Amino acid sequence: MKVAITGKGGVGKTTLAGTLARLLAQEGRDVVAIDADPDMNLASALGITENPTPISTLEDLIAERAGEPGGIFKLNPKVSDILDTYGLRNEDGVRLLTMGTIETGGSGCICPASAFLRALLRHITFKEQYVILDMEAGIEHLGRGTTRNVDLMIVVVEPGMRSVETLRRINKLAGDIGIKNIAVVINKDVGGSEVISEKIEAMGLTILGSIPYDRNFVRADLDGTSVLDAEGDAIDAIRKIKDQLVASFE
Repeated sequence: MKVAITGKGGVGKTTLAGTLARLLAQEGRDVVAIDADPDMNLASALGITENPTPISTLEDLIAERAGEPGGIFKLNPKVSDILDTYGLRNEDGVRLLTMGTIETGGSGCICPASAFLRALLRHITFKEQYVILDMEAGIEHLGRGTTRNVDLMIVVVEPGMRSVETLRRINKLAGDIGIKNIAVVINKDVGGSEVISEKIEAMGLTILGSIPYDRNFVRADLDGTSVLDAEGDAIDAIRKIKDQLVASFE
């Protein structure tokens, strides 16, 4: 099960990614969580107090294996040891790796650091059985094609039209780069989201579930703790989403 989670900024995609990863790991699965969002908040969602070293900051290692900026570089550098060397494991057994950001060049730049991160993502999504990717907000990553190897893309939306418009753009771009399986999760649902559901279904997309608004999530965010420790209706809803994913994949 290789799942990428994305959506407009602030919709709760990191919370969903971290909680799904923990729930899967608690059932005995070997789960790798990849923080591919420049904000790098997945660690707290997993109950990890300190972020792993962002891979993009390993300039000497990248130069040694992928080449120097402005020179000849390798498109397939060695990355097989990176997860074990630089990943952190949380109390549930989830292995977390933080990608970091590329400070130089455009968002779609072809450079040693970019080639290294892409090779690392390809390696992990090919080798590992359970991978949850927390992607950057919006649709920029789709333009770079970094999620082509995933089995499913989950787009998290709020009950609002701006979030649905982001979904519409993500759906189009995902199709352009060959991602065929897209599903939607409605988050922060306070009731009355029937209109949003109709618009999502009109795009031909499946709604995996709806997560109710939960003040425990707000408190956990303020405290920098995992929402899974809070329990409540929202966690129950995420458990149901996890069960659907497991049933469909396994």
